[in-house]
Amino acid sequence: MATRLTRPAVFFDRDGVLNVDKAYVYRIDDFEWTQGAREAIKLCNELGYYVFVVTNQSGVARGYFGVGDIHHLHDWMNSELAAIGARIDDFQYCPYHEEGTVEAYRRASDRRKPAPGMILDCMTAWPVRIEGSLLVGDSARDIEAAAAAGIPGHLFRGGDLAAFLRPLLAARG
Repeated sequence: MATRLTRPAVFFDRDGVLNVDKAYVYRIDDFEWTQGAREAIKLCNELGYYVFVVTNQSGVARGYFGVGDIHHLHDWMNSELAAIGARIDDFQYCPYHEEGTVEAYRRASDRRKPAPGMILDCMTAWPVRIEGSLLVGDSARDIEAAAAAGIPGHLFRGGDLAAFLRPLLAARG
């Protein structure tokens, strides 16, 4: 097995960053890429960053959809990205929520942002260099999770994601 090179990563929140947040998106028909999202991922790939998605998905705990639906959507996202020569290296999601209606998923979790579990799990599974890594999220809990994992978090408020990300990566390079 070849050794993977240690390199920095860009961690993206999903809903509100990569796609328009329409509340509990799990169907392909409801998924809408944000402006510049695909280009931002491709830019990260071209610059040699790992690309990870870290997303709270309490809709599972609430009984709105299942984990299979999440996997199906994430596989579709990567197939869409492949069409432009881009990819997401790993998807991490947290299906748990303390107030869930589905017993198996009703609990606290260190993977649920603002806890850093999903980020730390990527850092354990992949040879991530913390220096140069960053997270892009759309809420305070995303930024808190990044800080708890020891990386900077950047708040994305909409617009063109690639245009938002380009100067952040240039400053880190």
